[in-house]
Amino acid sequence: MFQGFTGWHALIILVVILLLFGAPKLPALARSLGQSMKILKSEVRSDQSGEDAADGTGASGEQQPKAGSTDSGKNA
Repeated sequence: MFQGFTGWHALIILVVILLLFGAPKLPALARSLGQSMKILKSEVRSDQSGEDAADGTGASGEQQPKAGSTDSGKNA
């Protein structure tokens, strides 16, 4: 897919991004992109670890009810 991608292509893309977003907004854009990547990596790691399936907890860490069971302790 990127077989013909050279340094000149990267430079042109960088200039276009600079023109679209402006120099003052680039650090904030890069920071938010980095935070998003960090969140994505942590979510992928938690899904791959298999802890959710092994101990019956969901992504929030709360105990999930078993299939077919009723939870009479909670109010509707």
